[in-house]
Amino acid sequence: MSELERLVSEDRNPRTMDIDLLPTVDVLRRINDEDKGVAAAVEKVIPEIAAAVDRIVLAFQKGARLIYLGAGTSGRLGVLDASECPPTFGVPETMVMGLIAGGSDALVRAAEGAEDDPKQGVSDLQDIQLTADDVVVGIAVSGRTPYVIGGLNYAREVGATTVALSCNPRSTIAGIADIAISPVVGPEVLTGSTRLKSGTAQKLVLNMLTTASMIRIGKSYQNLMVDLNPSNKKLVARAVRIVMQTSGCTAQQARHALEATGKDVKLAILVVITGMEVEEAREALGKAGGFLRIAISEKTV
Repeated sequence: MSELERLVSEDRNPRTMDIDLLPTVDVLRRINDEDKGVAAAVEKVIPEIAAAVDRIVLAFQKGARLIYLGAGTSGRLGVLDASECPPTFGVPETMVMGLIAGGSDALVRAAEGAEDDPKQGVSDLQDIQLTADDVVVGIAVSGRTPYVIGGLNYAREVGATTVALSCNPRSTIAGIADIAISPVVGPEVLTGSTRLKSGTAQKLVLNMLTTASMIRIGKSYQNLMVDLNPSNKKLVARAVRIVMQTSGCTAQQARHALEATGKDVKLAILVVITGMEVEEAREALGKAGGFLRIAISEKTV
């Protein structure tokens, strides 16, 4: 209890002491008012987020991984962010991984006791054969979750880059990790319900970590997702639209290029813009390190 009393995220919020007396619309306005400060808190830690992104980019360039480690809401947010990377950026499922205390069952039902075992954090990282080239991001609002602490300590022993994401200053995991990202959003609308502002802050940071890292390794052209995996009708339509937006071609031409390239959006764009044959375009992309902008500029000068 004494530890909880020292955590900003566990303080009582003086602005919501009367929330149980308010009509519905005012309850919602009070929640919304509190949420308005979350982005500002994240803005203050952009330098630390940037440092983490640079380390993640180095890991990806070595063929290594980004691994999220958390419990409860924090763990679920990590798994969510990781699971979105393959369809969005066309990367292998193992490139960004989310580990949650209690395993896959904890994604759909609370497994609160699972977070109390630091050895499980170690075991989960051992199960995926953590290496020194990987980056491990420990996610815990309080910064004191044993599962995350155990995992981060093991990651340091292995030599992996460690990042702590918490919503309390000078947290335990911040003291362990190489890089500490600590957006302080203050007390929650409901005391201790850290799935609220703290969870929102974590989601914003995780979005930034993967999105910026993927951009830095060539997974976008301008602001388009040119490496997306067209795995359903919606994404196929989006792929066609992206080819049209980048090249100015017709829908029919875009579909033909996608068919010729095996639904490789980036390759289809290069073929349409430059007029190269598929294999020639594939080779050009390889020489450009997967950066479409570079490949286009070298073939259109």
